[in-house]
Amino acid sequence: MKTFYKLSLIILSIFTSFEVTAQTTPKANITGIILDENKKPADYVTVVLFKAADSSIVKTAFTDQAGTFGFTVNTKGNYFYKASSMGYKTLKSKVVTLDDSQKIDFGSAQLSPTSQSLKEVTVAANVPLVERKMDRTVMNVASSSIASGSTALELLQKAPGVNVDQNDNISMQGKQGVLIQIDGKQTYMSSGDVANLLRGMQSSEIETIELITNPSAKYDAAGNSGIINIKTKKNKGGGTNGSLTGAFGRGTKFRSSAGGSINHRTKSLNLFGNYNYYQRDRETFMEIDRIATVSPSNRYFSQRSDFSKRNHGQNFKAGVDYFINKNNTIGVLVTGYEGSNKEFSVNRTRIGASFAQQDSSVLANNVIRNKYNNLSYNLNYKSVLDSAGQELTIDLDYGRYKGNDDADYVSDYFFNNGSVIRPTVITRNITPSVINIKAFKIDYALPLKKQMKLEAGLKSSWVTTDNNLIAEQFLNNNWQNNQLLSNQFVYDENVNAAYVNFNKQFKKTSIQLGLRAEQTTSKGNSITTSKVIEREYLNFFPSVFVNQTLDKNNDISLSYSRRIDRPSYDALNPFVYFLDQYTYSQGNPFLNPQYTNNFEFTYLLKKKYSVTLNYSRTIDVITEVILPDNEKQALYQTNQNIATQNAYSMVINVPVSLTKWWSSNNNLNLFHIGFKAPDIAGQKLDNKSTSFQFKSQHSFKIQPGLSAELNFSYDSPVTFGVMEIGTRYGFDAGVSKSLMNKKASLKLAANDIFNTQINNINSAFPGLYYTLYGVNDRQYVSLTFTYRFGKNEIKPARNRSTGLEAEQGRMKN
Repeated sequence: MKTFYKLSLIILSIFTSFEVTAQTTPKANITGIILDENKKPADYVTVVLFKAADSSIVKTAFTDQAGTFGFTVNTKGNYFYKASSMGYKTLKSKVVTLDDSQKIDFGSAQLSPTSQSLKEVTVAANVPLVERKMDRTVMNVASSSIASGSTALELLQKAPGVNVDQNDNISMQGKQGVLIQIDGKQTYMSSGDVANLLRGMQSSEIETIELITNPSAKYDAAGNSGIINIKTKKNKGGGTNGSLTGAFGRGTKFRSSAGGSINHRTKSLNLFGNYNYYQRDRETFMEIDRIATVSPSNRYFSQRSDFSKRNHGQNFKAGVDYFINKNNTIGVLVTGYEGSNKEFSVNRTRIGASFAQQDSSVLANNVIRNKYNNLSYNLNYKSVLDSAGQELTIDLDYGRYKGNDDADYVSDYFFNNGSVIRPTVITRNITPSVINIKAFKIDYALPLKKQMKLEAGLKSSWVTTDNNLIAEQFLNNNWQNNQLLSNQFVYDENVNAAYVNFNKQFKKTSIQLGLRAEQTTSKGNSITTSKVIEREYLNFFPSVFVNQTLDKNNDISLSYSRRIDRPSYDALNPFVYFLDQYTYSQGNPFLNPQYTNNFEFTYLLKKKYSVTLNYSRTIDVITEVILPDNEKQALYQTNQNIATQNAYSMVINVPVSLTKWWSSNNNLNLFHIGFKAPDIAGQKLDNKSTSFQFKSQHSFKIQPGLSAELNFSYDSPVTFGVMEIGTRYGFDAGVSKSLMNKKASLKLAANDIFNTQINNINSAFPGLYYTLYGVNDRQYVSLTFTYRFGKNEIKPARNRSTGLEAEQGRMKN
């Protein structure tokens, strides 16, 4: 703790010295005025000053209420500026010369609108579904007809290099441990709760999905395989504007969603919000065949399970930004969601001396109900300290998650002739949980001379989770507590972080050096069993990024970063959950964090074709494993620290314009993953495999206002930890039509047309045999209608990154 706060004081002292520098900035010697289309002063316009010799950026400023801007430049030479604002064309000035003693006044310049208002006509630019940028891959959801009617979880399955498995675990480039963010803020939830949240988020809410494989020190160090940032739509108009959306679909069951958004902006105030409701019913099927090694002879289990699931809920966001003046803004943001799941399952397990010779069976009828809600509050302040771009941002956050699971299990045991082996066993679990999160974050940016920039920040978060499992059995017409399974688990965690980033821009080279320190204190308390596990550790996470422009068509970049993944809250929870007597899951309170060193090289051709090479080495890998319980003749799922993981990957992205009306984007992700562990349940593990994922997306412009898309994806077999995952592939298609003078659109989408997105999993664990086959109801058709109203002349609400960025992603039911 002392070490961390010494580092914090050093950074705060840097802040102080920077502020003194800012206060002594001399008066601007380059000035000008920006006017709007009505020749009135235009405030909040972004003005960027460039060197004419190489078009390198010198400084950035904003116009004030009088439309004026100013720069202080101490180097003589030729300069020009570009002025930009939402709803206007970018304005470029003439080139002027600054001598040693001269002051320059560019005079006044007038902006031109980019389009007419929505009342007349709005022309939307055609953007590709997938774009490759220097530090990330961007999936443009808003422009896609295939994305229509999908949930955010289903969209991730379509994203290049991303995979969502049968348990909703998300991996990228073949590696698990992805950090999920919404609008730059972490969800602080477990994979299970993140999956519920993403199922409730509709494509109509989403603008883009960003895939960041190697984040800088500014981001939380969590996420060994990178960050997926889902950016929701912002109303880009002024005055009052918004949209209404409704969708209806059909798979094995019906699905529907409806929602809307609104934005109202004046000169000093911006009010914004959105609301969405969804309902999704689905049916899934799973079968597991396995062999239990017991004395005197093996036992064979053949399990068939049918699941009927109903999921519905709602989410909202509401906020206000108050512009104190042109340089200072304060805002409040409230986000929330609530929902419920109800699952009926029928599980029949046949048991015998072989799969063909069965002598008994277990029939389990289960009903599982899950209710959850979350409210998060953010208070945000941003200050632009000077015209050079010096900025200070402060976030205060509080979030509270509340869940309540209850499950009823009814199990009947039969001989092969149908006679009863023993009386019906009736049990139930009641599992309330509460998670409280508090966070404080401060970020500071200081542009320096000669194309240099320094960023620094502090963050602290405090998380408390309280989970209670009440397990009961119905005996003698009464519910009786099962003390062997009942338990209360309380987990407290505090993470304090500090980071520094230094950026330097040369003529054709940019360099970023970063260092992040995170000090973690945690305590897991299994109250019922009186087991307490405490940890305290300090880690440093360096990062290096180098971008080199070889010529106008060729760019390369190199990067390195160190990452950490702390166990999800429920993975630490020692609770036991049964599917039936022979199938269950259990937490592991002894899990340690995993650490990853990540290296990446990217070559970019003509700003659009890219090849990325990646190598990562992870120690103490947290991996979901399926293991035998020989004493109970059962199979159980848990998480363990596998010793090491080495991963190599090559990602090739090729956008192609085949004709004027047909374009495509093709993404190939080739990767090799190896796992080594000296001892897992008494067995040595050394598994490795080479696999690939291929995704090809095609867009067709049929006629003005009418377009179509066709997607194909293929995942080859892969061995991951103790599981061998089989081939998966699928086709998606969609068509989009603009209506009502482009105020509205109608989109029809078909997902997994041939119903081929099926899970086939085999054991890769020595001495354990099982096969799993699962169908997750991915085939559906949906129709989505969107109507837009209001003006389109003002900036959108601010896209803020709050302090809740690392902890919510680890909550689980």
